[in-house]
Amino acid sequence: MRRAAALLLAASLAACGGEPDAPKPQATDVPKAVVGKVVAPAVESEYGTPVKDRVATLGLLNKRNNETQDIVLKTGESKRVGNVIVKLATCERTLPWEEPEEEGAFVQVFIEERARSNEQPAWRKVFSGWLFKNSPSLNVVEHPVYDVWVKDCAMKFPGEEDVPGASESSAARPSGRARTTPSPAASASPSAEPVASPSPTPRSTPAATSTPTAE
Repeated sequence: MRRAAALLLAASLAACGGEPDAPKPQATDVPKAVVGKVVAPAVESEYGTPVKDRVATLGLLNKRNNETQDIVLKTGESKRVGNVIVKLATCERTLPWEEPEEEGAFVQVFIEERARSNEQPAWRKVFSGWLFKNSPSLNVVEHPVYDVWVKDCAMKFPGEEDVPGASESSAARPSGRARTTPSPAASASPSAEPVASPSPTPRSTPAATSTPTAE
């Protein structure tokens, strides 16, 4: 009985103390020792937001405490959360009329940890490559403690700046991929050149319709 009471008291004291807040993402530079080869800049497209103005939202999961938080990064920016640094090279998403829809980001992940229990913590690169929102299995961050994935790539295409939802409208689609299903209004309205129906037989000559032609 006393042992159960002691355990209950210990749990209550721990609850009063509360869990420490998770570290917030802080802008930082990648340690020079693990920077390695500079990532080649993304190729600019004639459509959409310039690479330098794109912003990606990434999710970071700590598997030890099952805590998730968002990291918002501009192109070329890196942020640190505890012993993790995430760097964004660029992000992309498909054109509004392309199918299937996809969003992706080129990400590098660096973690400060011990290779062996008797060694000092050191930074190492655990991932460098594309991550995809709708196809996460194509490429994953393989680490026993941390996971990183793409949640959003904030970029727009011509026609989306001023018209909400323009990416799903027919106005944003090229003529070669226009929707083929007519709208109800279009199917209900008469055609511009209606097919002529047979003229009714004049009342003055009813015999003309009943008398067979002589051969």
